[in-house]
Amino acid sequence: MALERCDVEKIAHLARLGLNDADLPRTTDALNSILALVDQMQAVDTTGIEPLAHPLEASQRLRADVVTETNHRDSYQAIAPATENGLYLVPKVIE
Repeated sequence: MALERCDVEKIAHLARLGLNDADLPRTTDALNSILALVDQMQAVDTTGIEPLAHPLEASQRLRADVVTETNHRDSYQAIAPATENGLYLVPKVIE
């Protein structure tokens, strides 16, 4: 599937890209080469190949999810002008 100039102009408009006339031929060629690569990859026979979740089949060592810090919320909010139920109260800025 080859893209033409009008297709690239529509794509650029939808993506809100400001392409000038000098950039259109280069962009068209680049997009066509990307689509050709995708077509080439789709032509590969992958029957009998199991999909992998990760190419290295590695698992990450995760630390235990435990609380390591003490709660300082009350001391942090002590200097705030207004708080309620642990939340900072701010003036309304949008009506």
